[in-house]
Amino acid sequence: MKKAEVKKKKKLTLLQKRSLTGYLFILPWFVGFLLFYVRSLFITGQFAFSNLTIDAINGGYNLEWVGIENFRYAFRVHGTFKQILTSSILNMLIDVPLIIFFSLFMAMLLNKKFPGRAIVRAIFFLPVILNSSAISSAMEMCSQMMQGGLSTQAAEVTASVGNTIALDLDYLIDTFMSLGLPASILDYIVAAVARINDIISASGVQIIIFIAALQSIPGSMYEVAKIEGATGYETFWKVTFPMVMPHIITNVVYTIVDSFTESQVVELAYDTAFTLFNYGLSSVFSLVSTVITCIILVVVCGAIQKRTFYYN
Repeated sequence: MKKAEVKKKKKLTLLQKRSLTGYLFILPWFVGFLLFYVRSLFITGQFAFSNLTIDAINGGYNLEWVGIENFRYAFRVHGTFKQILTSSILNMLIDVPLIIFFSLFMAMLLNKKFPGRAIVRAIFFLPVILNSSAISSAMEMCSQMMQGGLSTQAAEVTASVGNTIALDLDYLIDTFMSLGLPASILDYIVAAVARINDIISASGVQIIIFIAALQSIPGSMYEVAKIEGATGYETFWKVTFPMVMPHIITNVVYTIVDSFTESQVVELAYDTAFTLFNYGLSSVFSLVSTVITCIILVVVCGAIQKRTFYYN
């Protein structure tokens, strides 16, 4: 009897099995993180507090400890770092909420059944493929080869369309101001409209994640809501939105990280390291942007986590 009881105690519960499955799923990433990223992060920290000189004769590099001199130079002397960092953070604060709302809205539309649904889904995912380095390089090469021909006409068309959009936008701004819309909200709307192309281009992965989340919602919940007489608005806020909240956290994390990896701070750090060969200053740029990204992630995810509902 005791042996049987011991065997029963050794069996894992369903929650423990799910937790073990999750740990096994992230194990390859965790091993790669320890082997590659942690070492790189430590070396970057060394470079940030040192003056690096390359030994052209013997090979390798030499480090001279300078303390916080690189940080002081970045924030007090460098002409563009603070401006670029601030603009990157502001653009992220504008883009992330709009990308999340736009992705959820498009996912709800694309989750419905209609002819050509697969093609429409592929179209919204195309920007993710086109933004890859290989495709971007090929398109840039094509653009250079077409200079003076079709590209000139395209530029003229774009300019004319841009002027039309500017006129319409001015009209809309005047209309909203006459209605007494607060200036802060109006500025946010104008900034969002100006970056609508970036928002659509950055929403491909998030749309797919939200589609998967919507398809995982049990149909019985919608049936119960319909029987109870809930409207479409009430069904969204009482059923759909709470059920996709865990995936909102996933998309927020992905969007914030993606926003900073594509920001001008990364370009500045790259140019400083491989064009100006100032590896210490470049490491400061990277560390500061990484720390700010982590702080934003902790604050935003902590706020969303308190209102997240997990369905088992």
